[in-house]
Amino acid sequence: MTKKRPYLLRAMHEWILDNDMTPHIVVDSTRPGLVVPPGYDSDGKLVLNISPTATRDLVLGNELVTFEARFGGVSRRVEVPVDAVLGIYARENGHGMIFSDEEPPPPSGPGEPPQPKKPASGGESKRPALKVVK
Repeated sequence: MTKKRPYLLRAMHEWILDNDMTPHIVVDSTRPGLVVPPGYDSDGKLVLNISPTATRDLVLGNELVTFEARFGGVSRRVEVPVDAVLGIYARENGHGMIFSDEEPPPPSGPGEPPQPKKPASGGESKRPALKVVK
């Protein structure tokens, strides 16, 4: 199965723009493959404005986020591996999403469904139930 992070990144980007806000991504600046001008990171993190007014030729791909942006008045090419994107949020209100580094493990074998986890207490697990509240 493909990774879900690039799809979530594109969806959140669109949602933020649809709400007339400014999307920013938080990037792990220590990851290999990152192409950004030096000196703009802080504590191993970099915040990039990826709004249409701040970027040119933005591509939110499955492997890379690429665009051109101005840094200190000079247009620079930026390449960010999608795995280096830690989160995306709206500058105006901070609403967005933080991505986890963990991908779920693949099923135990081809065609085998994942096995349900047993409760730590050793007892039988209770099935969730819905009840009507009036």
